[in-house]
Amino acid sequence: MPMRSQGGVGARIAYYRSVMRPKMTQQQLADASCVALGTIRKIERGERGVSDATLDSIADALGIDPVRLRSDRSSAHTRVHDALPALSAAIAAYDLPDDGPVRPTRELHSAVNEIARCRLAAQYTRIAREVPELLMELSRAFHLAPREQRSAMAELLIMAYRSADAVAFKFGAHDLSARLVELMRWAVPEADDPLLTASVAYVRTETFFASHRYATGLRALEQALDSAPPPDSEDQAAARGALHMRAAVIAGRARNMEAALIHLDEARVLADRVHEQVYYGTAFGPDSVRIHEVSVAVSLGDEHVARALDVADEWKPPRDLPAERRSGFYIELARAQLWSGLTDDSFESLKVARHIAPQHTREHPWVREDAATLRRLKRADSETLTNFAEWCAAT
Repeated sequence: MPMRSQGGVGARIAYYRSVMRPKMTQQQLADASCVALGTIRKIERGERGVSDATLDSIADALGIDPVRLRSDRSSAHTRVHDALPALSAAIAAYDLPDDGPVRPTRELHSAVNEIARCRLAAQYTRIAREVPELLMELSRAFHLAPREQRSAMAELLIMAYRSADAVAFKFGAHDLSARLVELMRWAVPEADDPLLTASVAYVRTETFFASHRYATGLRALEQALDSAPPPDSEDQAAARGALHMRAAVIAGRARNMEAALIHLDEARVLADRVHEQVYYGTAFGPDSVRIHEVSVAVSLGDEHVARALDVADEWKPPRDLPAERRSGFYIELARAQLWSGLTDDSFESLKVARHIAPQHTREHPWVREDAATLRRLKRADSETLTNFAEWCAAT
């Protein structure tokens, strides 16, 4: 329901726009948020209401959490968790969806692509709000589709399940995440696409991360690599490279240094053969591998942490990478800096991560842990650190 913005939401939008460095004009905010300039002007003047979807888009463009703009101050965490029962109900009915309308395939494809874009941009509140109904509609479309169209519908279902899983996993609903992963695996044979199978194997690793079953997760990825097509095309090279990239990180968590470095080397070789972009829902290329090099170094710990600092000294993730991936780089870097005694640098990296993807940063468990540690180490420091720790619920 749109909320009126007199002296509240509109004023806060205008304030945050004015303190951006460099200052953001109304036109720039309109362009970045995909909201009409006239709408931005009316919202800031308090002349019209603003829906949750519009507010989320504006907050993303400003690089802040939507909670900072809302009159009722309800947090993204609360709004996502309030939406989880509807998501759970939607996936429980995967094989017996309610009757209802089904849009043409072209429109469904556009809707799924938009939800996938939100995932890569870490816009989790919007996904949580929209994906339950989309999943119900896609389930209807899948079961109503003639045999020759079922593979296309299965592919759309898998892509939508993946976006829903991102919300469940990031917000700690790991049982729900595991159910979504199993539904992706259920739909993969219907899609009949080996590269989509590899993509689902990549996502499945979340279950092993959540349960700390790192060695098992590594075995699952290595089995997926054995089954993946040879890297004869760019898409095939990217699919294999993403699996190696993921395997390197989980091998690092398992403290299997040899496997971590082997998989990282394989990922680098394959990354040099492709352009950096999103393949089957996963960003892959030289920049993504470099980010994962930092992640592997942090996962291995000890003397490897210095490598993470070396990478950051030489390189920063470009702005055209997905926001979720860029913020992840700074979250990992912040941990490496904290472990190296660089507390000021660590806090700066956390603030950069927050600016890039507020929702991703706020819900990341390492951010809470590291913010709490920084707060203990720097008790007499500025109010800014205290505010940050309270923002991400660090204890």
